[in-house]
This record gives sequence, structure tokens and C-alpha cells, in this order.
Amino acid sequence: MALHDEFSESFLQPVDRLAWSATKWEKYRGRDVIPLWIADMDFPVAPVIQQALAAHVAHGNFGYMSTPQGLADRLAGYYAERYGWEIQPEWIVWLPGLVLGFNLAVKACCAPGESALTFTPVYPPFLHAAKTQGRESIEVGLAMETDAAGRLGYHIDFAALEAAVRPSTRLLLLCHPHNPVGHVFSADELHTLADFAERHDLVVCSDEVHCDLILDSGVMHVPFARLMGERMGQSITLHGPGKVFNLAGLGISWAIIPDAGLRRCYRQAAQRLVPEPCGLGYTALRAALDQGEPWRLALLARLRANRELVVAALGRMGLPHTFPAATYLVWIDARALVESVGNPSQWLEQHGVGLSDGADFGAPGFLRLNFGTAPSLLEKALARMEVALAAVRGQIIA
Repeated sequence: MALHDEFSESFLQPVDRLAWSATKWEKYRGRDVIPLWIADMDFPVAPVIQQALAAHVAHGNFGYMSTPQGLADRLAGYYAERYGWEIQPEWIVWLPGLVLGFNLAVKACCAPGESALTFTPVYPPFLHAAKTQGRESIEVGLAMETDAAGRLGYHIDFAALEAAVRPSTRLLLLCHPHNPVGHVFSADELHTLADFAERHDLVVCSDEVHCDLILDSGVMHVPFARLMGERMGQSITLHGPGKVFNLAGLGISWAIIPDAGLRRCYRQAAQRLVPEPCGLGYTALRAALDQGEPWRLALLARLRANRELVVAALGRMGLPHTFPAATYLVWIDARALVESVGNPSQWLEQHGVGLSDGADFGAPGFLRLNFGTAPSLLEKALARMEVALAAVRGQIIA
């Protein structure tokens, strides 16, 4: 039996998520719009996770719940097995969400008048975290190029980074692998970035929530903190099962902070503000760590196939786009449409497809497409996009 056969049917069947008020679908309730925007998948979770949650629910007690015995040790074992990174269980700070993790990093590392650096385009909470905490946000654009096939590539512009950093900068917020462009930073980029952080005495907060969604064979995720070596103490690594196992609604994630002093500051920043993770989240995480790998590998096979559907369609449409090495997100350059259609995101909504607006990521005129859905639904959305583009281009020619 092929690896994915056991789960293939669950990846193929569209699911009615409106019945449970899924944010992705609620946005367009009552409208004929296929939602391919917010970064969660339409697939049901792994059966082993469903079974573990069902057993928890059958127990019938949902009172206060402490971190389960042995879970931190199991998580440390996962990092050693998967990434060759030896962490200590006491380095783990449990969180009910990753966006909170960015904000705590800013609060812990940056005093009033100090700043945090981040790259654009980027997942919107990166752009808001420093400002939300009353600190300054410095944004540095990733360098972009387009090849002859219309595929976008991104890399760190180190000259721009050096020009942007200030004596008051204390923190670098890194998205690794990168959302929305799907880039897996090369070893050379990461080593150069580590050297940059050391020269400027920066703490690096690395969001690695997409690291188990690498689609390109032969590409391995390297935790940024592991790469920092002796300077690992100047790092905060954020992670959780929300993306790869589609558990965002269960509120379970964590920060890995090797330095005891920095960890203490981080915990103090959270005092009396941050609740414990959801008890059901702990249960789901344990099931994912212990038995979720076959489902994850099957998921990657489905996502690779969906990626091919998307890039083929975008190629026919003549829209420059990424070929993401990781995530289930494609980043599209729709700036050429702005003059004729206005805001491309709003225009596509009028034609029945809901994509994320690049302006929210610091890049107006771009779009983000989430292909983590049933292929039949994805093909329907792509067909709507093709029809809309053909019509508007016909009007321009006429």
C-alpha cells in the first residue's frame, strides 16, 4: 500500500467547516466565494488525534489542566530526533498562541525607545508586534527576483539590513521557513544572519511553525538557535502543531529559550496576562508527536500535488508567483492588474475567490493563496481566477 493511500480520501473530500464557525469560511458566509486566505487547511485532522481527543472528551472533565507529565521530555526528544537539536525540557515555555509569542519577545527584549527588526513581506503580526507593545518596528524588504518562467524568488538583502539596524535595535523577528513567500533560507543566509545578530548584539526570535511543512525533497529544516551555536542563549524559538496538524483552534504552542535570564524576562512579560494552553491542545500535541508522522507524510504528498495544480494554473494566467519550498501558501505578484481592476484581492472576491491581500503583509498588489484544501475545490477556484483574468484582459485589448 502506498504511504498516502490510508488517508487519501480525507484529503480529497470537501468538508463543511461552516457548521463549526471556521474563521476561514465565516468571512464569506452567504456568499459564493471560495476561501483560500487564512493559513489553516480544510483537511480533517489525523485520525490518531481525533481518537485522542475523543477519549479526552469521553472522560468528561474539563477543569484546570497542568502540562502533562513527560510532555516536555517527549518534545525535547522530538527535536533531537527530527532536527539533531539537543534541548532541555526546562527551556520550554508553553503558550496558548504564537502571535502572543512575538509580542512577549518584544516586551521582554525591547525597552521604551528601542526597536525590533523584521523582513517584508511577512505574516502581518510580525509587522504589528513592536507597535502593539509601544516599540518601534523597522521593516527591511527581502530582495525579489523573477526568473524567465515567471517564478518569484526571495532572499535576504544584507546590505539593506545593515543600513536599517540602529544602536537602539534589540530584537530580530524571523519567519523561518518564511510566510508568505514559502522560502527556506539557505545555510549561507542563516550563517550570515547569525553573524549579523552577533555583531549587533541582537536577540533573534525565530517563528518556525511551518518547519514540518517542507515540500521540496532533500531540503532539511535547521533550527536557527541550533545554528547560533555558543550564542544560542540569545534566541527565542517559537513553534507549535497548529499549521502542520491543523490545530490552530486548540491554542497550543511554545517558546524554546535556552538562556535562563532571557527565559525569566519572557515569563515576567507574560505574568497575569497569558493563560495556560488549552487542555485539549496538550492531548492533541501528544498524539501528534507519538503517532502523527504517517499522516504528516501523506499530507505532504497531497500538498505537493496541490502545489502543482496552482503553479500550472498561475503559469497559464501569466501571473508571477513563488514555487514554495515550504508551507501550503503561494505568493502572487498581481501588481500588473492594479491599473485595470483596482485592488486585486477585492476584485477576485467579486469573482468568487477569497485570497489574502498583500497589503496586510507589507506588499500592496500581491496576493497570498492557501492551497491546503480539497483539489476539486482548489481547481474550481483556479478556474474562476482564469475566467476573471481572461475577461479583464479581453476588455483591455478591446
